[in-house]
Amino acid sequence: MNQQRTPGVQLNRRGLLTAAAVGLAAAGSPAVAAGSPAAEAGSPAAAADVAAGPPGGARDPETFGPAAVRPGDPRYDSLLRGDNHRFVGHPDEVRVVGSTAQVVQAVQDAVRDGRRIGVRSGGHCFENFTADPEIRLLLDLSQLDAVGYDPARRAFEVQPGATLGRVYRTLFKGWGVTIPAGGCPEVGAGGHLVGGGYGPLSRRYGSVVDHLYGVEVVVVDRDGTARAVVATREPDDPNRELWWAHTGGGGGNFGVVTRYWLRAPEADADAGARTVPPDPSKLLPPGPAEMLEAVVEWTWDPAKTTEQAVTTLIRNFCTWHEQHSDPGSPSTALYAILQLAHQDAGTFSMVVQIDAGVPHAADLVEEFVAHVNAGTGLDPDGGSATAPWLYVMTWPGNGESGNIVTRRYKGKAGYLKRSFTNTQLSTIYRHLTNGTGNAACGMLIVGYGGRVRAVRPDATAVAQRDVVMKAVYHSVWTDEQDDGANLSWVRELYREVYADTGGVPVPGEVSDGSYINYPDVDLADPAWNTSGVPWHTLYYKDNYPRLQRVKAHWDPRDVFRHALSIELPH
Repeated sequence: MNQQRTPGVQLNRRGLLTAAAVGLAAAGSPAVAAGSPAAEAGSPAAAADVAAGPPGGARDPETFGPAAVRPGDPRYDSLLRGDNHRFVGHPDEVRVVGSTAQVVQAVQDAVRDGRRIGVRSGGHCFENFTADPEIRLLLDLSQLDAVGYDPARRAFEVQPGATLGRVYRTLFKGWGVTIPAGGCPEVGAGGHLVGGGYGPLSRRYGSVVDHLYGVEVVVVDRDGTARAVVATREPDDPNRELWWAHTGGGGGNFGVVTRYWLRAPEADADAGARTVPPDPSKLLPPGPAEMLEAVVEWTWDPAKTTEQAVTTLIRNFCTWHEQHSDPGSPSTALYAILQLAHQDAGTFSMVVQIDAGVPHAADLVEEFVAHVNAGTGLDPDGGSATAPWLYVMTWPGNGESGNIVTRRYKGKAGYLKRSFTNTQLSTIYRHLTNGTGNAACGMLIVGYGGRVRAVRPDATAVAQRDVVMKAVYHSVWTDEQDDGANLSWVRELYREVYADTGGVPVPGEVSDGSYINYPDVDLADPAWNTSGVPWHTLYYKDNYPRLQRVKAHWDPRDVFRHALSIELPH
């Protein structure tokens, strides 16, 4: 690994490793489950049935399962928890599956017996969507984890149980390609993709759903029959709305995704028209050879980290993204996360990543760091290192909340079209320095925009396209007895930041709603959302009625549901 000094800051190798491990958290997303939205065009009867096996000649070896794990089984307790240990379900059965046919059977069994079903792929859900007490059958997709190239569909196939690290390794080792997904290698592809995942390459290549070519989904018809259907983005596909709903509609809504197909949108014409099979290495973005990563750290010091200094730094970070997030801008190669830890942590930091092969990459990083620190009077510490891209993206534990013991957390989010207002910045500073927070409380501001902004809001289910950043508010803790204090800190911060709009990020000049892959049930609670704007508008904006039509068409019995699932139209 090539270590470098970042101009203007002192090299601190320990700080680089520590901050980098924490900093990528925002690049990942909670994998609710491989739940799937559904379609409005084309009738269910016309959909492609593939219950007995995969379509198009794709592989579907039944080498695992199903394994039915019930209370009393020594495996049972190990299968109850996802990533967030605040929530522990107690289903009658955990069904671990290894094929599409097994998923169809599990869903059919649940419908026949009248059992509420939950679906989990990676388990990185902020809320209790897979641990609700009403769930009687928990479907575990972690063994459904194949990644490869499907020549019949001329696209890459990813099953929902595959972790992002597995996806990155397989795509890069096999074909030198990648997808602009999250920076947490243990997150499951199932929930991440369907919720509109993003990561270090999204400013350059767009949201991961912009590369989603097709889906295979197990749905339940009005008569209670479970079956698998396929939908693609092909203009003449009668099930195209089923594909559209997966491009950001969120997990656990309309069915169980058992397979994704990925192909860059610009590769469609070539892949579809050629009589000679296309070169797979041209069908997704190329993976960088190396990643240049810089970590900058500031020490909380009452004499220096004044409100003026810290709010100036935050504003600088935000205004840079306002000015450097147009599609096609050379600056979209740069991805940064400002990690604003509570003062009890002693320091706060910023992680910056860029493809080391981009012309003048080091200069872009240097100029960015200088811009963020300008006018603050603060003395940052830190350094940079260049490492193989795959090494950076797949390092175990990157971005995980807490550790093996500390696994309870609460997260809240908001999109930003521009910088926070001065009042909001003062509010953030006050909460980062108050007496009720702790070292594990804080917030992240994550660079976004770029290529993401080149797509129309209705082209995919991700409606927030004219945005340049995401804000994530969080607390992480160990003991159940500390739930109240930690939940209160993050909830009060969030409510006060958005005090002018009813305590939530109502779309407007600054904010643009929230991100469904960071679900927050408080948005549906009138005690915390006094804006009069419903939760579904905050997540989906004008796309929600279309998603409701999808729900009515493909899940008319409301089999797949959770606290923030798409509602059947009234």
